[in-house]
Formats: sequence, structure tokens, C-alpha cells
Amino acid sequence: MTKPVYLDYAATTPVDPAVADAMVRHLTMDGVFGNPASRSHGYGWQAEAAVESARRQVAELINADPREIVWTSGATESDNLAIKGAVAANRREGVRPHIVTSVIEHKAVVDTCAWLEGQGCDVTWLVPDSTGAVAVDQVEASLRPETLLVSLMLVNNELGTVTDVGAIGAMLRGRGILFHVDAAQAAGKMPIDVTALNVDLMALSAHKVYGPKGIGALFVRRSTDVRIDAQIHGGGHERGMRSGTLPTHQIVGMGGAFEMAGAGLDEEMGRIESLRDRLLSGLEGLDGVHLHGSVTLRVPGILNLGFDGVEAESLMLGLRELAVSSGSACASATMEPSYVLKGIGLSDAQAHSGLRFSLGRFTTEEEVDFAVEQIRLVVTRLRERRRASA
Repeated sequence: MTKPVYLDYAATTPVDPAVADAMVRHLTMDGVFGNPASRSHGYGWQAEAAVESARRQVAELINADPREIVWTSGATESDNLAIKGAVAANRREGVRPHIVTSVIEHKAVVDTCAWLEGQGCDVTWLVPDSTGAVAVDQVEASLRPETLLVSLMLVNNELGTVTDVGAIGAMLRGRGILFHVDAAQAAGKMPIDVTALNVDLMALSAHKVYGPKGIGALFVRRSTDVRIDAQIHGGGHERGMRSGTLPTHQIVGMGGAFEMAGAGLDEEMGRIESLRDRLLSGLEGLDGVHLHGSVTLRVPGILNLGFDGVEAESLMLGLRELAVSSGSACASATMEPSYVLKGIGLSDAQAHSGLRFSLGRFTTEEEVDFAVEQIRLVVTRLRERRRASA
């Protein structure tokens, strides 16, 4: 291999070449470069048409109305807008707002909810089961009269575990409680239907779906029951929910990426599942390998594996020809054990041994076989070195 095999698709995906080509056509003077908010000339009208076409493409992947898609800079902003915006719009005088979430959510949700705790909100931090799933009865038991929002992710970014948000959403809808779902790791990896899932707010990201970084969206269900206050002000764009000049080229990129993901979803899921099984079967016979998360309720492209007697950081250093991660890219600056793995009940030692392998559109069988060879080689070498120094 001339360069490291990329197995970190959960951190980010490369932009699909067809998406990149479409973006370039919306950047320069001979393309559609205008400001979508410029309503007095053709350049603006063309840009607005491109933005609205992309809005439809994003909406179609999750079975939403295009008018329910609000452009943001990414899933992190979408999570912030949904959670902070819901609290700001729905808190009642003299009542301390209550939010329900889990200890293994993405940092964009964890840190936002922790910040709101400091602003006078109560937060219930649910602990998932050993697979990383939160059950509907857990959520129901945590509800209070002052609960205004529940925030849970559809697919965990470190484990790949899928939570039954449909059952949770149905229960919450009957109680009039807003339901926010981070679907950054689910879009393009599994079918999504916001109506069937009973979701009020859903965060989406382009760069997890072979689109560009710096652009995302928030689904906001069209209903008088769903109210959020803007967190960025200055012009009242996006129906007053998110101000700022729209980046036409990035939006076009997200729309194109989501359309491609929808068109090839079934085939891609089957191909990735086959590659996943190839990787796991290749590691059979290597003792002390553990799959973290659900065995069955998961997206196929994310695998978190633990290796007894081997720290993930040491393993990554040894796997110089593979691009993998020891957890979320948003938490990789710390040497602390993964809070997600700790959150599902693993010890510090077990959490330190977890390594995330994520497969994607451009992963090949040859790359998977090479990865298996390297993992077996390095794990065996590290264990022998540890035994020799004991």
C-alpha cells in the first residue's frame, strides 16, 4: 500500500468526485455563484433555485417536507440550535426546564446539555445498556411534568449501535414532549423516515455522507407544537431560525451527496456489511478480541473492537499503515478513556483497548484483507512484548 488504508469513515468521508464537480460549478463567475438572498437579479435567482433544489434532495433522504430543512454549518450547530433553541422557546416562567439525554451522546449534545445545566436547567443523564442502546421505558421513567425535550442519537458514533428512536418518539409524541435526534452517523447508512420515527428535530451533516465539511441541516417538523428560538441573529434567514449568507456551493454539495446516498442505499448497505463480515472473519482465531456495542442492532460500517492486553494508542502507533481511531474525532485530543465505552460499563483498561474501524464507499476487499493482516501482526507483537517485559 502506497498510503495508509483509510478506515475512519465515521470521522469524515472524502467528498465524492461527482459532488466536488457540482460544487465547483457554483463557485466561479462562469457558474452559479450569486447570493441566494439577492432577489433583484438573475444571479441571485439562480443561486436560490440551486439552494432549494438541494433542500429537496436532503428532505427526500429522510422523508421530510423541504420546508422543514434549515441549513446550518454542520451537525454540531444543528444540535446546539435544536437543544438551546427549544429550551429558549419553550421554558415557562418560574419552571425549571428539564431535559433528558444519555451519557454516550456526541459531545455536541453532551456539552450543550452540560452548559444548560449551568444556565438553570435540570438534565437527566440516562445510562444505556451494555450495547449502547437506550430503552423506551428508561426514557419514560425519567419524564417529569417540566420535561420539555429529549435528545438521543439514532446511531452512536463510536459503537454503531442503533437506538429504537421510533418507539421513544411515539411515546413522547403522546405526551407533547419535543424529541431531538442526532442522525449524523445514520444518514446514508440506514433508511430514515422522520414521520415514522416521530421525530421533531433531527441534526444532519454533509461530511459524513461524502459531502463537504462546514455544512449541515436541522430538520424542524412543521407544527405549532415545535418551536425553537434562533441562536444566530442577523438578517432572519432560514425562516428566522438561522441567519447568515447561505454557502451555495456547500449546500449544493450536501444536496448532491444526500441524493447519491439515497439512490444507492440498499446496495451500499449490503456491500459494507459484506466487508464488515470479511474483517471480522479474518480476525477469528485471534484470542481476546471483543466487539463493543450491539451485535445485531447496528449500522454495518462502524466497528469498535477491544483487544485484551493491548492499549488502543499503542495499537494505533503500530498500525501506521491504517487510518483508524480510538473513538470520536471530536474527543481525540484527550488521552482519557472513551467516555462512550465507559458509559456502557467497560473498565478503564477495557475502554483504553477499544479501537474504531469504520468502512465506507471507497473501501475495497483488498484493503480489508490488508487491515486484517496488519491487525493480527501488530496485536501479536504487542502481546509478546508485554509478556516478555512482565
